[in-house]
Amino acid sequence: MSAVWAFLTRTQGGRHNGKIQLSLTDYLCYLYLILGFLLIFLPVCWIALNSIKSDFQLEKQDISLLPTDYQRVGRGTVNGPDGREIFFIKDLPDWVLNWTDLRSEEKALQNPTEFIEHLTGREFYVLRSHLGLVASQTRQMISELNLPQWLTRYSSMAASAREGLDVNAVMDKLDTEQQRLLKEYLGIEPYKANRLVSQVLVSAPDPETGVTTLYGVSSVTTRQKLLSARSLDDPSGKVVRLPKDSITASSILKPAWNNYTDPMGGKAYGVNVDFVSCITNSVLVTVIATLITLLINSMAAFALSKYQFRGQIVFFVIILATLMVPATITLVGVFKAINATGLSGSIWGVIIPGAATPTGIFLLRQYMLTIPDELLEAARMDAASEWKVYWRIVLPLALPAIAALGILSVIWRWNDLILPMVAIATTKEAYTIQLCLLEFRGEHLSQEHYRLAMTMVSLIPTTLVFVFLQKYITTGIANSGGK
Repeated sequence: MSAVWAFLTRTQGGRHNGKIQLSLTDYLCYLYLILGFLLIFLPVCWIALNSIKSDFQLEKQDISLLPTDYQRVGRGTVNGPDGREIFFIKDLPDWVLNWTDLRSEEKALQNPTEFIEHLTGREFYVLRSHLGLVASQTRQMISELNLPQWLTRYSSMAASAREGLDVNAVMDKLDTEQQRLLKEYLGIEPYKANRLVSQVLVSAPDPETGVTTLYGVSSVTTRQKLLSARSLDDPSGKVVRLPKDSITASSILKPAWNNYTDPMGGKAYGVNVDFVSCITNSVLVTVIATLITLLINSMAAFALSKYQFRGQIVFFVIILATLMVPATITLVGVFKAINATGLSGSIWGVIIPGAATPTGIFLLRQYMLTIPDELLEAARMDAASEWKVYWRIVLPLALPAIAALGILSVIWRWNDLILPMVAIATTKEAYTIQLCLLEFRGEHLSQEHYRLAMTMVSLIPTTLVFVFLQKYITTGIANSGGK
C-alpha cells in the first residue's frame, strides 16, 4: 500500500522547503488519472448501487443514488351496508403491504391468520381480504356447519344453474359475521371486494388552509407536477392535487439484499435457470479452456520461434491475418462445425472452438524469440528429446508470457457471450454466467434488480484476477517485444 501511495504522490516538481511543488505536467498527469478512474469506476459504482435497489424503486425509475424506500401506509377500501369506506392503516409490516407480490415460499413463512386475529372492524375486514383469507375461512365454515357444498361453486355457476338454489335460506341460519363472510366470498351486494394498497406517506401544506397535513400518495417519483393525494385526517374526503415541489417524504435506507440471495438460491421469480449452476459451468469452461489454450498456443509458438521449416513465414502471416477477420463473420462456420461434431448443447462446444488464439500464438512466439537458441542446442546435445526441450526449458523460461496469456484467457472466456450463444443456447443446463444474465429480461417480464445483482457477481472473478495479477500481464506483454 505504501508503494501505491508513493506512486500517487510522486511529482515532477519535487519538494521545496518541505512543501510539494506541482508543475504543469503534474497537474495534467493527475487530471488524466482522475479522469481515467472516473470513466472506469463510476459505471461499476452505478451498477453496484442499483443492484441493491428494490424492484419497485427501479421500476419507478428512481434516480436517487442510494437504495431507499419511503415510509408507507396502507390505504384500505371496505364495502358494506353503509357504502364504501376509505381509511388509512399505519405501521403495517412490509410483508403485509407487499402480500400480493410475495412468492409462495415467502408467504409460507408468515402467519396472516394470527396477524389479524386481534383486529376488529374495518381493519379486520380489509386485511382479511387483502391476505386472501376469505376463501379459506369460508370453506372452513361450510365444512364445520355442514352447509351445502354447492356454495363453493356458486360464483362460477351459470345463471340457469343458480335458479334452483336458495342462498337466502342458507343465510338465515348464520349470524351477522358469518353472513358477511359468505357474502364477501360469493360477491353478493353490497359486499364487493375489499382492497388494501400501499401508499407513500408525505406531508404538505393543505391547498385550502395552508396547514401542514399528512397525505397518502401512490408515488413521488412520477414526472407529473401535481400529485393526487388523500388526507390521513379525512381519507373519505375529496382527492386533492398537491404540487410536487411542496411535498416532503421521509425515506429510509433499505438495501434489497434478496436481489443476490434469490437468484443464488434458485428463488428468482420468473427465472427458470439455476445461477449457481451457471457459475459452475463458467468456472469449468474458463479453467479447462485456459489450460488447453496455453498448451496449444505454446506448442505453436515454440514451433514458429525455434524451428526453421519451409512455409514458416506463410503460416505465421496466415495466423496473424485471422486477427483481422471479425468473429461475427465466422459464426455460421463455427455453428456448422459444432453441430457436425456433435458438440452442440455441451460445454465442450464452447471450450474446443476457441482453443487456439492468434493473439496468444503471437504473444508467446515473440517472447520465445528472446530465449537463447544455445540453451536448446545444449539440451539436445545432452540427448534431451524435443518434448523435454519444450517442457523443461522453453515453458519455464516463457512463464511470464504464459502467465499473461493465462490471465487474458480467463478474462476472455469468463466474459464470452457469442460462442456460448452459438453452442449451448438450446440447453439451459449448460448455460454459462453470461447466458444466464439474458434470462432476467424477457418479452413480458423484466427482472432488472436480479440482473444488476448477478452482473456484479459476474464481475468479481475477473476483477480479482486483474487486480492481483496485473503485474504479470504488463511484464509478459512488455517482454514479448524484447526482440
